[in-house]
Amino acid sequence: MPENIRNIAIIAHVDHGKTTLVDAMLKQSGVFRENQAITERVMESNDLEKERGITILSKNLSIHHNGLKINIVDTPGHADFGGEVERVLKMVDSVLLLVDAFDGPMPQTRFVLKKSLDLGIRPIVVINKIDRPGARPEQVVDMVFDLFCELNANEDQLDFPIVYASAKSGYAKNELADDSDNLDPLFAMIVERVAPPEANPEKPMQMLVTSIDYNEYIGRIATGKIFNGKISAGETIALIRRDGEISRGRVSKLLGYEGLKQIELSEASAGDIVTIAGFEDVGIGESFAAASDPTPLPYVAIDEPTLSMNFIVSNSPFAGREGKFVTSRNIRERLMRELRTNVSLRVEDTENTDTFKVSGRGELHLSILIENMRREGFELSVSKPEVIFREIDGTLSEPMEYLMIDVPEEFQGTIIEKLGTRKAEMVSMQPMEGINRLEFIIPARGLIGFRTEFLTDTRGTGIMTHTFHEYGPYKGPISGRKNGVLIAMEPGETVAYSLFNLQDRGVLFVPPGIEVYEGMIIGQHAKDNDLVVNACRGKKLTNVRASGSDDAIRLTPPRLLTLEQALEYIDDDELVEVTPKSIRLRKKYLDANERKKAEKKAK
Repeated sequence: MPENIRNIAIIAHVDHGKTTLVDAMLKQSGVFRENQAITERVMESNDLEKERGITILSKNLSIHHNGLKINIVDTPGHADFGGEVERVLKMVDSVLLLVDAFDGPMPQTRFVLKKSLDLGIRPIVVINKIDRPGARPEQVVDMVFDLFCELNANEDQLDFPIVYASAKSGYAKNELADDSDNLDPLFAMIVERVAPPEANPEKPMQMLVTSIDYNEYIGRIATGKIFNGKISAGETIALIRRDGEISRGRVSKLLGYEGLKQIELSEASAGDIVTIAGFEDVGIGESFAAASDPTPLPYVAIDEPTLSMNFIVSNSPFAGREGKFVTSRNIRERLMRELRTNVSLRVEDTENTDTFKVSGRGELHLSILIENMRREGFELSVSKPEVIFREIDGTLSEPMEYLMIDVPEEFQGTIIEKLGTRKAEMVSMQPMEGINRLEFIIPARGLIGFRTEFLTDTRGTGIMTHTFHEYGPYKGPISGRKNGVLIAMEPGETVAYSLFNLQDRGVLFVPPGIEVYEGMIIGQHAKDNDLVVNACRGKKLTNVRASGSDDAIRLTPPRLLTLEQALEYIDDDELVEVTPKSIRLRKKYLDANERKKAEKKAK
């Protein structure tokens, strides 16, 4: 075994402090110069990650501590990016399971822990944020133990070591009463409890590809762990695809990790995590092996998508005004490129050449793809998300979600009532210092459109998180949106005078001075039917002046929807039009007569 290497992943629920802990470990391992300017959450390299404060892509780095090289993988904390977690667990020998000292185990904690326990990995539990007001570390340790038992951990896994930490303040301790001002106890625990990788440098080379990236200078690059043997830059090796086909090629570049940087290596040995260039068509889950003995490695199965939506070429009157890429060929090429690195995504052609069915792990998973596409200059329309049904043992089944809600007591009744109509079943209720934690099992369909309603009902004080639970029997119809929409009657520019007269009819989505087109949705109707309105009609001017007729018009600020809110809001006969500068809601059929014909046909 390579005694001087330790491979670990950091797994946790979103916002429990994974990336902050990585920051602290980097600082204390001497990766940065003393006078070096360091940004917060240095591992969040993607623009969207910085904006949202969440990890989306798993990333590798390495640090040196007392002669040991510790390879660390920072993983996403949101269930929708679970595919990123599942494949990187194959590279590591242990995980740091980070749990918030106040929140305790959350839905994603359950998800990532189950994956690591199924692979036989022994976790180290880190109770983080022990300096947070209201922290209850002892109770959280009991909750973690109960979760291990619930997930059928074996005896070795149940005997997990515990470290108490504050990643933000940069210290860790073995017991709560200990004094500490650094992370040495955590490093000591990694050295003591993480086994060196089970790898043999003397056997023929084998390496499993667990992530793919693209570099402008050297092309496609593949990252993974060397399970056996050695690999050198310039060497000819075999690539074994998942269908068993074997091809040979030369390693043009061999890269390793030193802190956050990738460095060129001349040779790497079993147990290390490296990146290889020189193979343009390599995919995730494929194996590199010695050219003389091409034996593949088994690959961890990744959960299938649960949600799908249609990506449609935009046929809006404003198509092509703001984006560079608008054709079906552009969209197809971009989706095929995404498939190379996004293992949880599926793309299918439909009968219509302008429509692609894209399936993923959740709304956030798909909305991050759409957001990236619009930033790259794409214009497209997307339909309402739909769950993927399956037939299991002759029974129609649908994806169920494990939903956890923290809500002040006064709003509890409203939330339970709302979730009841969405076919949710309560499994647990726990009081926690002024707030109640409610846990439900709910059809994934029932969560579509619920988040905005939830934030309104709890006045922004509620917290909801959910993760895929299992496929269960179909629960029957669930009622959708209760309100109709306000639809623009004609193209033109919105006028304050018209909007002022419309705001009594419902909630507006557009301010004055915005260009609209026929069939575009400009607001929510107060009643349950759709209403076609004129938002572009100006005030008729006359010579006659009357007291009060020229009072200043006061408009209520419009509700501007984000991409996620727009996807949740739309109904079956509506689309979200996405461009680099705008997010618009529209009807599938822009013409009022065509809409009536489609309604009659549907009935």
